[in-house]
Amino acid sequence: MISGSGYSLQATTGLALCLCLFPAAHGAAVEPANPPIVAATMPVATGGAGLGMAMRFENSIYRGAGTRHDFVPIYIYESKRVFLEAYRVGLKLDTTPDSRFDAFVAYRFEGFPYDRIPASLAGMANRGPGVDLGLGYQQRKPWGTLFGEVLSDAGSGSGGTEVRAGYRYDLALGKLQLQPQFTLAARDARLNNHYYGVRPSEATITRPAYDPGGGINAELGLSAAYRLSERWRLIGGVSATRWASGVRASPIVDSRTQLAGHLGLAYDFSPEHDAWPDGRPLIVKALYGKATDCDVAQVMLLKCTSTNTVDQTRVAGIELGRPFIERLNGWPLDFVGYVGLLRHNERGLQENSWQANAYMKAYYYGFPWSHRVRTRLGMGVGISYAERVPYVELRDQLARGRSSSRLLNYLDPSIDISLGDLIGVKSMGETYVGLGVTHRSGIFGTSRLLGNVNGGSNYIYSYVEWRM
Repeated sequence: MISGSGYSLQATTGLALCLCLFPAAHGAAVEPANPPIVAATMPVATGGAGLGMAMRFENSIYRGAGTRHDFVPIYIYESKRVFLEAYRVGLKLDTTPDSRFDAFVAYRFEGFPYDRIPASLAGMANRGPGVDLGLGYQQRKPWGTLFGEVLSDAGSGSGGTEVRAGYRYDLALGKLQLQPQFTLAARDARLNNHYYGVRPSEATITRPAYDPGGGINAELGLSAAYRLSERWRLIGGVSATRWASGVRASPIVDSRTQLAGHLGLAYDFSPEHDAWPDGRPLIVKALYGKATDCDVAQVMLLKCTSTNTVDQTRVAGIELGRPFIERLNGWPLDFVGYVGLLRHNERGLQENSWQANAYMKAYYYGFPWSHRVRTRLGMGVGISYAERVPYVELRDQLARGRSSSRLLNYLDPSIDISLGDLIGVKSMGETYVGLGVTHRSGIFGTSRLLGNVNGGSNYIYSYVEWRM
């Protein structure tokens, strides 16, 4: 499911705005609640999956913060029971052809600008993004879809609650799908006071102490998806949000209607068969690697391959995968979905920790010699969540005075050969040995979803992979 959040869009489901697909850049935010229009184009029964990117633009609600922009990576997975929407992950507790009830954990993108603090916020304690626990329900009718959700703060310090309710209509015009939507969001005083209030200790002559209290926001939006091909989608949307009067009257808030928009591309990896059926091969991959100071691009070009670092930190992991698409359009190109756990051995520099990765990987094997020894070049793209920020990332980011994040983008380039072909054992034809790079990064500090991190970590690893 593709979804996201608008950063100041309090309104409810960013859907309104853009299918809510995307987290906005630097300011308050709104998180979408329902399956956006792009997700609706993906066959859930077979295990819909997709990757994409978008640029989101928004005039910040904070006075003097101007227009903000944000690069939004899009990660989507939609199965019968589990979904991943870029900024939220959850379980479908109950589903029917016309209704759905979910439980989820979602990232809240509200908060002060991270890169340029306007005069209206100078000297105030920072209000950062948070984590919400939520329940959502939607009911489809012939005349449209009604939806609602309850969100409770679990990680920003506000302790606030938000209740959202709205209506949307799905309209198909050939290759174009449109989704107008209207949403109301009722927020309690704790949530609004945390993000848009002024504490007595922060008051100045021009910025008096202020509590906006609870209130109701209204959002009107239109999102769209255009099918460029069988798998490529052009996505976009616009929205307008009217904040509650108490928030608009805050000395740190611009009282005008908040406008936002986004434009991007998404690729649908949904297989024609069930993604996790009985009888389909389960892929197991075991890996071991060492940290490198080389850039991932330098490693891929073989310009730098040293793992001789000062810290000598290491990783070991196990991954499970399933083929999504084999021989796309008849080409020697496969797509495989992976989930895995990586263990960081920090060599006593900090406590060892776990890292979870989920990514889609393309394999190309159309080399002239592949009929003798099958050789694959792979590139994986997805997300990575670390129990604790790896030591090498903390070290480098602190040295440059930059922030770090447990959630980052994930790349996994690799090259391998068939062990069965190499040793002449036909039964091991789908067993591969190779080298790869496990790479975490914040996409050059351009994405609020990834903590606006500019930097990351690289580990060069060797691995063996086989099918069961």
